Amino acid sequence: MQHRVSEFLVGLLFGIGLILAGMTDPSKVIGFLDLAGAWDPSLAFVMGGAILVGLGAFALARRRATNLMGGAMHLPASPDIDRRLVAGSLIFGAGWGLAGFCPGPAIVSMGAGNAKGAVFVLAMLAGMVIFELAERAKTGALAGER
Repeated sequence: MQHRVSEFLVGLLFGIGLILAGMTDPSKVIGFLDLAGAWDPSLAFVMGGAILVGLGAFALARRRATNLMGGAMHLPASPDIDRRLVAGSLIFGAGWGLAGFCPGPAIVSMGAGNAKGAVFVLAMLAGMVIFELAERAKTGALAGER
C-alpha cells in the first residue's frame, strides 16, 4: 500500500508540474514549435529543466543496484541509435507537433476533462495496440506460428 501512495504522490507532483509549465495547453506547445511565426520559447526552459533533472537522476541511478522502493534497477542497456529509434522519434515529434500533446500532458489533460486530451490518449493507445499486433505478426507469435 505504501508503494501505491508514493506512486500517487509522485504522479500528482508530476501532473501539477506539467500544468504549471503549460505542457497541458496544446496552443502553448504549438507556439513553441512555431519557429517561423510567433515563437514561444518558454517551454525550452521546461525541457532544459527536465534534461538537468534527468541527467542527475540517471547519474544517481547508475550507482545504485536497487531503486528507492527496493526493486531492481532497469536502465537502458543499448546506446545504439537505429532505424526504429529514429522512425519512432519522427512519429512522436510529428504527433506532438500536430496535436500539441505528448503522452504525460495528454493524460493529465484528459484527467482534467479536456476532450482533446482524451482523443489523443485514445489514439495513442490505439497506436500502441497496432504496434504490438504488428510486432507479434512479424515474429509469428500472434497465430502461434513457429
